[in-house]
Amino acid sequence: MSFHLPQPVKAALLGFWDLFTSASPLLFAGAGLIWLAYWWLNPMPPKHLTLLTGPEQSAYAEMGGQYAKLLREQGITVELIPTEGSADNLRRLQAGEADAGFVQGGSASAAPGEETEELLTLGNLFVEPIWLFYRAQAAAGVSESGRLQSLNQLGTLRINAGTAGSGVPPLMDTLLDMHRMEPKKLRISHLEQTPATVQLLQGKLDAVIFASAPQAPMVQMLLQTPGIRLMDFPQNEAYARRLPFITPVTLPRGVVDLARNIPTQDVHLIATTTSMLVREGLHPGLRQLLSQATVQTHGQPGWFQRFREFPNASNSEFALAPEAERTLKNGIPTLQRYIPFTLANLVERMWLALGIIVAVLLPLGKIAPPLYAYRVRSRVFRWYGQLRDIESRLEATPSAREALLDELNAIESKVEKVILPLSYADELYALRNHIGLVRQRLLTT
Repeated sequence: MSFHLPQPVKAALLGFWDLFTSASPLLFAGAGLIWLAYWWLNPMPPKHLTLLTGPEQSAYAEMGGQYAKLLREQGITVELIPTEGSADNLRRLQAGEADAGFVQGGSASAAPGEETEELLTLGNLFVEPIWLFYRAQAAAGVSESGRLQSLNQLGTLRINAGTAGSGVPPLMDTLLDMHRMEPKKLRISHLEQTPATVQLLQGKLDAVIFASAPQAPMVQMLLQTPGIRLMDFPQNEAYARRLPFITPVTLPRGVVDLARNIPTQDVHLIATTTSMLVREGLHPGLRQLLSQATVQTHGQPGWFQRFREFPNASNSEFALAPEAERTLKNGIPTLQRYIPFTLANLVERMWLALGIIVAVLLPLGKIAPPLYAYRVRSRVFRWYGQLRDIESRLEATPSAREALLDELNAIESKVEKVILPLSYADELYALRNHIGLVRQRLLTT
């Protein structure tokens, strides 16, 4: 049993098909441009990120865990790669071995300019003081007060000046040179923080020097260890005037432990500013997520900064990533507050391209109405060719009138099944009238 659609349904479906086929060039052109924009902009970021941290139990390692947690909430897996420190991080980033990493200020001075151009900064994250811890017993032999207040007093002491691969050894070489001291003549080692601290507590070392955020467990422990003192840098302002990447900071009295009044007085320190560096080729979406994570992680007040003082873009040695500039200026985009990051990122990166595509397609849209009119009217006009052919054969062979009349009846039967929109119904009725005129001529000839 055959199934016949009602005439109104047939008319609606046919009208929809006419609209679709007439607009198909516009639709295909739009789809092609959207695909091209998607391919060019690559709006969807990778789901994996490699982050260079630092030695185990360092502040870098602890902060790397915080970044991994924040990005995991957005569906991004962060691979934390332990390193020797800032200098090692910079070398690996320039070699393209990772996507992002923590780097101390001043590290770029030893890097070739053409290499550093491939890196961008997401801003300064925090100040990283130079911690010089020493045994009070060892200081008694070189200072009448029993306290160290100048690098010149380190001449006879056994010192561990940072881990090889960190930013401390080259920085100490610069500082010692400013004090007219030759590092080669000093008793300097470059052990990792943990074994160096153990030897300091055992009396095998007299002083250890490393750069770290105050949150580092080693810093917290040494600040509260009896017999271990933190060196005061009374010339910290002078260091900052001589070295642009140095910042003078003060460890306030009692900030470590108010009840025990640790430290017992303000301690002047020198600090470098640590930044988050990323490869220039890192996907913009990941750069945006990382820059937002810097605000969430480092925007709180601390020992050396006030609320929202960090992150910032002041005195940066590297170009600031556009995503970080927008985040520092405007915060988290509005869309991300209401929809998932993946969808918000897609909209933010594609909306301008979609606007351009619409502007390009608007002139092409003028083609669709004529195509639609031509397609609908062609159902009527194609029968006029057959009517003309019947009239021509009638003039050539009048005796074939009966056969031509049968052919005309067949044409009329087919025309009765033609469906047109109401706006074109006049042309269908005009065709039927013309069929009647041809029949009249066949009958009267």
